[in-house]
Amino acid sequence: MSKRKLTKRQAWRIEKIQAERNARAVKKDAQLIEGASENGQNNELGAEKQGLVIAHYGTQVDIEDLSSEDKTIPRQRRRCHFRSNLGSLVTGDKVVWRDAEPTGVVVAVQDRESELSRPDPYGELKTVAANIDRILIVIAPIPKPHTQLVDRYLVAAENIGIRPVLVINKTDLIDDSNRETLDEFVHLYSDLGYEVITASTMPSNVQTESTAQDNNNSAGLGNLRTFLANFTSIFVGQSGVGKSSLINVLIPDLNLQVGPISESNQKGTHTTTTAQLFHFPEGGHLIDSPGIREFGLWHMQLDDILYGFVEFRPYIGHCKFRDCKHLNEPACAIHKAYEDGHISEYRMNSFNALRVTLTD
Repeated sequence: MSKRKLTKRQAWRIEKIQAERNARAVKKDAQLIEGASENGQNNELGAEKQGLVIAHYGTQVDIEDLSSEDKTIPRQRRRCHFRSNLGSLVTGDKVVWRDAEPTGVVVAVQDRESELSRPDPYGELKTVAANIDRILIVIAPIPKPHTQLVDRYLVAAENIGIRPVLVINKTDLIDDSNRETLDEFVHLYSDLGYEVITASTMPSNVQTESTAQDNNNSAGLGNLRTFLANFTSIFVGQSGVGKSSLINVLIPDLNLQVGPISESNQKGTHTTTTAQLFHFPEGGHLIDSPGIREFGLWHMQLDDILYGFVEFRPYIGHCKFRDCKHLNEPACAIHKAYEDGHISEYRMNSFNALRVTLTD
């Protein structure tokens, strides 16, 4: 899908509507604060506190209070409005908020250290989560891995400096029909330097009879716990690959809803409807995002895509022509590397497929 082109009149119309919405939101903020005062809530909103956005629900967010230094006491959580001049808040944002009844108010947002964004169907860039350190790209034997989607996530992670890891979930579903494909996948990305973790959430009594397989799954979950500890991470991937099932195992008693695989198209059903942040028992945080079957990179430039393919980097800037598009130009360093076997056919095809999605 290409990015939608707007006429000047359409752009003016959208800007006018947004301005009207902002004006209504500002008025609502003022009424909220005025109402808190009239209702005798200490004649004002509460003192400013540090907080963390742990979920987003339209015009409201759930905030976790970070002002207490006593980590043995469960942190307070409050539903809050947020002032219109803050823009759009997302899960993972660090904010300043003030308490009130029935809802608090977010009054400021701190600068983001990182953010994962994707364009929506209208070409507008939408941030999915903020202040994340690591991105876990989950695939499974079923539904069939969408490997170009994996490359899109990798390109996004490389461009914003977030460390990615590939997680092959549901290893109990690996059989002769898919083992070779998954082995090729693991070797391809391992050779590029990416960490690949295999895991399964199925209990050993319903898995294969192989004790070695059970031990491998336990080791995989252990490696995953180690990778997650003390960082803020996000799980991404197709619907149905088992992101919520993994989180239920990694964070006991959470009990996220898990949906079945559609028998008609072998795709997962959406069970996560909003990005939520959870605390990992060993330390760190985990953001569970809605399943994304498509993750476009329309907002990026060709140079961004090139940089996102790590094996291309040694050859960037060595083409004969400075404006080389890496198509059929003579003395193209990228194509020379491909011909010499330094770039795989699969990744070259993936790069070319991503190139055609870009909008000049």
